[in-house]
Amino acid sequence: MNAFNPTYGQPRPRRAELVPSGEGLIDSIADAITVAIAAARAKGQSLEDLTAEVLADDNLLDGESRRWLSDVVARTWEQLH
Repeated sequence: MNAFNPTYGQPRPRRAELVPSGEGLIDSIADAITVAIAAARAKGQSLEDLTAEVLADDNLLDGESRRWLSDVVARTWEQLH
């Protein structure tokens, strides 16, 4: 059983085609975004809630990177809708 996949036992949502396939790291990031969206939806969160979490200041990403990631999350949210 995959305890980290909130959609376990359900069909996995189709990953948005954000980048060409075959680029392992980028594919992993895209998969992580898809899982984060599924988890947010399972908790009843809105896109605005998830965007606020992505934009929250942290030590991992600079402001420009957080804004870029927020945009990618929003586009993916809409594609998986």
